[in-house]
Amino acid sequence: MDWSDVVLKIPTRYAETACAIAQLLAPGGIYIEDYSDLTTEAPKIAHIDLIDEALLAKDRAHVLVHLYVAPAENPAEAVSFLQSRLDAAGVPHTISLENVRELDWATAWKQYYHPTKVGERLVVRPTWEAYAPAEDEVVIDLDPGMAFGTGTHETTRLCMQLLEGCVDGNTTMLDVGTGSGILAIAALKLGAAGVTACDIDSTAVRVAAENAALNGVEEKIHILCGDLAQQVQGRFDVVCANIVADIIIRLAPDVPRFLKPDGVFLASGIIDEREQDVRDALAGIGLEVTDVRRQGGWVALACRFAGKAGA
Repeated sequence: MDWSDVVLKIPTRYAETACAIAQLLAPGGIYIEDYSDLTTEAPKIAHIDLIDEALLAKDRAHVLVHLYVAPAENPAEAVSFLQSRLDAAGVPHTISLENVRELDWATAWKQYYHPTKVGERLVVRPTWEAYAPAEDEVVIDLDPGMAFGTGTHETTRLCMQLLEGCVDGNTTMLDVGTGSGILAIAALKLGAAGVTACDIDSTAVRVAAENAALNGVEEKIHILCGDLAQQVQGRFDVVCANIVADIIIRLAPDVPRFLKPDGVFLASGIIDEREQDVRDALAGIGLEVTDVRRQGGWVALACRFAGKAGA
C-alpha cells in the first residue's frame, strides 16, 4: 500500500517556521534533512575525522522536510494546506510528492548488504543471505544494527585483516570500543582462546552480546560497559582499538598495562592525515609499527613493544 512522501524544500534560515507548519499535519513527527552545519557538528556528534564525499556534496543552503500522508488520506489537501501556510508566513518553498511503499521502509535497506570477504579468510554474512564458504573461510553472521561495525567500513576491514595475522588458539584479546563486537567475534572465530571487550555505549554492549550469541562464541567473550579500559584487569596478547585518532592517542599511555611484552597493539579508525600523530603517541610508549594497512584514506597500524611492556 502506497503512502505519499510530501517533501518541502526551503532555505535553511526558514527551517524552524517550516517545520512548525509541517508538524500541524504530522502529529506523529516529521523527517528533516539539514546538512547546513555538517562540517562543524558531525565530528562532535559522531567522533569522526573524515566525512563521506556524498554527504559533503549535499545542498547546505536548503532544508528538506518530509511528512508522510497515509493511503486513506488525500495528499493534495496536505500540499494545498502547506502552500497557503508557507505563503502566509513568507517562506520561499517548493513542494514535491513521491510514493513510498510501506513494506519498503522495513526491508529496502537489506539490498545494500551482502556477504563480504574482508580479508584472506574472514567473511561477514547478513543472516538473511545464503553463503557457501570455501574450506578455509571463516564466516561471521552479523546484521546491521544500532552499533558501529558491519565489516563494510574501511576501518573495520583493515583491522580484521591485521587480526588474521596475529590470532591463534592461545591468543587472548582486549577489544576497546567494541561497537557491534565484530572484531572480538572475528578473533574468536579465528581461534582465539578468549576476548574481553568494552564500550562506553550501553547499546553497543547489548548488541555485541547478541552478536556473540548469534555466532556461538558467547562463552568465550566478556563484555564490559565503561570508559575506554578502566574496568579491565590483566594483560593480553592482542589489544585492539578501532576508534578514532584522538581517542587512540588518549588511550596510548594505558596500553603498557594491558599488553603482554610480546603482544600486538592494533590501532585503526585513523585518517591518513592523523597517522603521524598516532605514530608519535605510540612511539612515546615504546611501540614500533610492524605492519600498516591503508584503504580509502584510512590507516590501520599493528605495533609491538621495542622493549618490555608494563613499565
